[in-house]
Amino acid sequence: MIALLHIENIAVISEADITFGDGFNVLTGETGAGKSIVIDAIGAITGGRTSRDLIRTGAKTAQVSAVFRNLPDLEWFHRNHIHPDENGELLLERTIQADGKNICRVNGRPLLVTQMRELGCQLLNIHGQHDGQQLLDEECHLDYLDSFGATEDSRSAFSKAYDRVCEIQKEWRRLQMDEAEKARRVDTLTYQIGELERAELHEGEEEQLTARRNLLRNAERITLAIDGAWQALTGGEDGAGAVALLGEAEGHLSQGGRHNEQLSQLGQKAAQLRYDADDLVELVRDLRESLEFYPNELDELESRLDQIHRLKKKYGASVGEMLEYLDRCRRELDDIQFSAERAERLEGELKQAIAEARARGEVLSQERRAAAGQLAERIQSELTQLDMPKVRFQVEFSPKEGEHGMDATGLDQVRFLMSANVGEDLKPIQKIASGGELSRIMLALKNVLAENDQVTTLVFDEVDTGVSGRAACKVAQKLFQVAKGKQVLCVTHLPQIAAMGELHYSVEKGERDGRTFTHVEQLSRERRREELARLSGGVPTQTMLEGAEELLCSAEQFKAQSHGTQTGRRI
Repeated sequence: MIALLHIENIAVISEADITFGDGFNVLTGETGAGKSIVIDAIGAITGGRTSRDLIRTGAKTAQVSAVFRNLPDLEWFHRNHIHPDENGELLLERTIQADGKNICRVNGRPLLVTQMRELGCQLLNIHGQHDGQQLLDEECHLDYLDSFGATEDSRSAFSKAYDRVCEIQKEWRRLQMDEAEKARRVDTLTYQIGELERAELHEGEEEQLTARRNLLRNAERITLAIDGAWQALTGGEDGAGAVALLGEAEGHLSQGGRHNEQLSQLGQKAAQLRYDADDLVELVRDLRESLEFYPNELDELESRLDQIHRLKKKYGASVGEMLEYLDRCRRELDDIQFSAERAERLEGELKQAIAEARARGEVLSQERRAAAGQLAERIQSELTQLDMPKVRFQVEFSPKEGEHGMDATGLDQVRFLMSANVGEDLKPIQKIASGGELSRIMLALKNVLAENDQVTTLVFDEVDTGVSGRAACKVAQKLFQVAKGKQVLCVTHLPQIAAMGELHYSVEKGERDGRTFTHVEQLSRERRREELARLSGGVPTQTMLEGAEELLCSAEQFKAQSHGTQTGRRI
């Protein structure tokens, strides 16, 4: 659960600290006061998309941090080697900079936004006011069903089999070309292969040729340098070079060393210098002998490098790439020349792959159909509790259209049907559901799906759209029941839902020093009564305050009965 949320320089919120409790937490406030900003901040700290436009005017950065407690042992912790501290707490931090860059940390450890998003999805779910519109998109229905039915393994197995079908089919289609096109392609490949084979390229050749060419281009300067070094070391015909002089010095020092220890040591150093000079003479001699070259060698090198350069323009940026291209051409030519045999073999493989995919798809379909009945039963039970007892809900299956009767999701086309009134036929949800019905169906669906995951916190952002009166009371009771098993944070405009909260926060907007700011306050019971009266009709009157008191008492009575106690919890 999220225990503490700290917001700094996010839109109109200069700074705010909100301490949430377990159970049912509600946030209320005037439209535009900043309630959704709180939700945006929660989304940001759990890896949601952000923008530098969120940064408060005049600030260089925006920061959000949150403390989570009582977390399950998530596999993410082990995979990323990050765990809650010794108190069981996890601190998430995110800094949004003016250049759009983000800095994310968990318990002080830096991590990527993608890692934070992956963790955030396992910590809490945010259900926005527009989520109900997803019910109108039949493409989402299959994902909802698979989530409820926990078909991940079967869907993954099918997906691998389907990918194999697509891979073979793509290869088979590549071989399907008319004879004229085949002949043109064979001519092109034969020419290119011949040109590259005649060139007799080998890996590293260009580098070797370039080095030799540079040597030959500077042969005169190099020769003069070597001859000069040879003359200095050996003295040439005169023999008065450095080696001989070092030998002389060694002899004098050695003779003197018979009488003086220091001269003896210097003689040893002179001997070492002479040995090194002898080695240097040998190296210079070897290099001098290696500089042999024959006439026209430079012209031949230039011609070969020019040939390689021309081939690089056509076949690759390096000799290695050209050799790889040659291998691809040879393989493609073989494929074309033996395309009939290969195509026949691929046809057999394709039939086998389709059969395998269909078998996997049938297993997936059976799991989905079993889950569909359970989902419909659970949704109808939830809707009954949400004051929709006459609603019928059903999952309709139809075969996939298109090639092979399948796509990447399986063999099934799935959509949700409902009948809102007795005697009415089942029809697609998008054709008959009102805004309030969509909100309650989505609430029912989210509640059912949340039962099967490890997420401990559910966030509802104005999911009560289109709901009022008795239905609002039922939604409030349902949210409270959900909060008995998970922490619930709910932004609402309905007094019935706000009254059911166990902790109530008011989000208020004001002005200070010519700047707009938002303040978040946890309300006492008396302040809750005033806020509920405001939600009911604007400026509170005595009658509205009495109605708000009645709402609070009614909610407390319901919570007391739900908890199996005699008195409600006073907030």
